[in-house]
Amino acid sequence: MSSDSEIAQTTRLRSIIELAGARLGIPARELEPYGHYKAKLSLDYIEHLRHQPDGKLILVTAITPTPAGEGKTTTTIGLADALNRLGKNTLLCLREPSLGPCFGLKGGATGGGHAQVAPMSDINLHFTGDFHAVTSAHNLLSAHIDNHLFHGNALGLDPKRIVWRRVIDMNDRALRHITIGQNGLADALAREEGFDLTVASEVMAALCLAESLDDLHERLGNMLIGYGGPDGNMPFFARDLKVTGAMTALLKDALKPNLVQTLENNPALIHGGPFANIAHGCNSLIATRSALKLADYVVTEAGFGADLGAEKFINIKCRQGGLKPALAVLVASARALKSHGGAKPDQLEQENSAALLAGMANLLHHHANLREQFGLPVVVAINPFPGDTPAELALLLQECTRHGLRAVVSYHWAEGGAGAEALALAVLGEIDHTDNNFSLLYPDDMPLRKKIARIASRIYGANGFSAPDAVLTEIDQLDRVYRHFPICMAKTPYSFTGAAPGQPLPVHAVRLARGAGFLVVLSGKIMTMPGLPEHPASERIDVLPDGRITGLQ
Repeated sequence: MSSDSEIAQTTRLRSIIELAGARLGIPARELEPYGHYKAKLSLDYIEHLRHQPDGKLILVTAITPTPAGEGKTTTTIGLADALNRLGKNTLLCLREPSLGPCFGLKGGATGGGHAQVAPMSDINLHFTGDFHAVTSAHNLLSAHIDNHLFHGNALGLDPKRIVWRRVIDMNDRALRHITIGQNGLADALAREEGFDLTVASEVMAALCLAESLDDLHERLGNMLIGYGGPDGNMPFFARDLKVTGAMTALLKDALKPNLVQTLENNPALIHGGPFANIAHGCNSLIATRSALKLADYVVTEAGFGADLGAEKFINIKCRQGGLKPALAVLVASARALKSHGGAKPDQLEQENSAALLAGMANLLHHHANLREQFGLPVVVAINPFPGDTPAELALLLQECTRHGLRAVVSYHWAEGGAGAEALALAVLGEIDHTDNNFSLLYPDDMPLRKKIARIASRIYGANGFSAPDAVLTEIDQLDRVYRHFPICMAKTPYSFTGAAPGQPLPVHAVRLARGAGFLVVLSGKIMTMPGLPEHPASERIDVLPDGRITGLQ
């Protein structure tokens, strides 16, 4: 079969202006085109949509990820294409890929096979410049902090208690911990600093949760930069450095959602890109709300497994945005389940019923969370890989049925929307005939300690959480002012807790994301700046003489 990039490059795309008018009724004057196949929606038009009725929101999530592959984004795109094939006015909502994983492990994040969004190379690389705007706005604040220290530090910021780090949209472990200010000037202030990935930036989180330009301006001003003052404990915020206006100016266009299309010429909004293991992992609220006004069905996804992406989609994004999902699709593959069941990476092509059955425990845990903790109807989407045997797929369907799960094998990767019609029909059936008792996991006024413990216990299966006394004291101090904030867990995406079953979740730090409106809780050995693997995907990316890019997937 042709590669993802070959399939994408041989597909004929429609003019985005023409597509927007014909499929969504968006006038050309309300779009800001970036070439022929990309455009941004104007904020005035989005405001115009405010009083339109909402469509139904479908959340696609997955089992715990493995190197074997699950195919969440591919399934999300295939499902949207299939719903459109069935005559349902459907709009796709995804996050923008980060250059970090594009050049690191993934090599791209626009789907695969015949279920992709396009233009694939543009979306995977610079797209419309949104990530560069986030990086620039974030680092402008960093520059203002050090400039303020250089010019006398009138605020009295404690250089050792500055919590605002720099960001870059590239995996680079050498930048995790650095020393800055070593410029040879007698009055320069050298201090320890570090970089996070742009997608972990609070600016990115604020962009994805802001409801308007004014709301974004306010969120940026509320961002905590450090402590100081007479007692060393006075908090200081971005607004104290009078930089909020300039940051907003850099982000003005980035706030506008991006409109593109699938390979089947169905519309898609791709906007924002926070990671789900260190941020809240969802596309922008403004894009999702716009989509709900423009379509009868909106298909979106949340990053990594349901314990991370779906949990934060619900407890952060749905809470702040007043959203109510109609259903969750839980993506699994036989390969990934065999990996969870103990099969080694070089054995995944071999039929292994015992490993498949053992791995079912992971799927059942995620399904129970979605159904019992959040009250959502759930359809299991089995994403087949070329090496899967009919016996394995039959066994997987049989086990899902035995446990009372609605499951469908979906062939969107090989057949596009046509291969996902059975999944689409199952989704429509569950939405129409299964009770939706959607609820958040915890109320706003629950103490922060109890919120963390509830996530750890009910979602991960841990025995509450443990933390050093200093961290517990910090949580209690934050609770006095920010008890109403939701929790954004930053933990490993590759297991529920990173600890032995029945043990407490180990928490080593907390960060106040005051502008984004949540408390980040860091667990285990989670890092906010990943490194590149031994053989990064960037080794396979190249440009042909005719300008076509190869190696992205």
